[in-house]
Amino acid sequence: MDVLAVIVVNVMLPIFSLIAVGAFLHRKFAFDMKTLSKLNTYLLIPAVCFANVYQSEMKGDTLFLILSFLVIQNICLMIVSAGMAKAARFENRLASTFKNSVVLSNNGNFGIPISQLVFQHNPLGLTVQIIVMIFQNLLTFTYGLFNAVSAEKKGFHAIGLFLKNPVIYAFLLAVILQAFAITIPNYLWTPIENIANAFLAIALITLGAQSAFIKIYRFSKPLILSLIGRLIISPCIGLIVILMLYLEGTIAQALFIASAFPTSRNSSIFALEYGNHPEYAAQTVLVSTVFSMVTVTSVVYLAKIFFP
Repeated sequence: MDVLAVIVVNVMLPIFSLIAVGAFLHRKFAFDMKTLSKLNTYLLIPAVCFANVYQSEMKGDTLFLILSFLVIQNICLMIVSAGMAKAARFENRLASTFKNSVVLSNNGNFGIPISQLVFQHNPLGLTVQIIVMIFQNLLTFTYGLFNAVSAEKKGFHAIGLFLKNPVIYAFLLAVILQAFAITIPNYLWTPIENIANAFLAIALITLGAQSAFIKIYRFSKPLILSLIGRLIISPCIGLIVILMLYLEGTIAQALFIASAFPTSRNSSIFALEYGNHPEYAAQTVLVSTVFSMVTVTSVVYLAKIFFP
């Protein structure tokens, strides 16, 4: 229990303190959310990605195992969420949002800050999380977007949207520089490192601001099933796949933790854009983030026990 208390105090409390600060400040001063979103997407996340991938050492077979885990786990989640939606007899638009709420997770402005704190002395752990985030971005703008607009048969610009994300190019540049052992001069590395260090606070304040005005009137059946699918079933599937692939150590810890993150805000954005029960989607993002304080803490604790 001492380890669990340390995780709560040193990891989860700082995370949710900053989220609360973001919610309070947004309610008081009304932040420009588009500016915050662009700051995170086009500057802070690419800087974090570049700095950590450049500093880490990962072999090709390790990357293959990580990608194998992600493909297997997410296919399982797609099948399970589709089965749950069918069993609950959700109509098409509700089923679309429900499936996205289970499959798409917040590996950006929630997952990376948590990984930064959990693996603060181990760059490999955060590098794994960055790969998960890139994979989730691809999944979001393919499966997630196609799923959201499937009834209207739109969304074939998804790959284009994915390729506009600068984190992809930050990742590739870091891999190339590391592969050829190219040293970055201090006058360039220092601002990159400073920007990367700023990500943790700004990303969590942004997440808090996004949640500031969401209201929960009742825990509906779709909301409860989304929480079960995203926060309980997903890490359970993740653990099974980890054991199946014989993963261990830092990689197993990072993937297990990543499988437990709450619902992605993109699922709410898609629901709003295409009229697929946007209020329910927004509630799922907020409530899964709040409940993840308990579930993610538990998974971090179990990850350190199962994969020392």
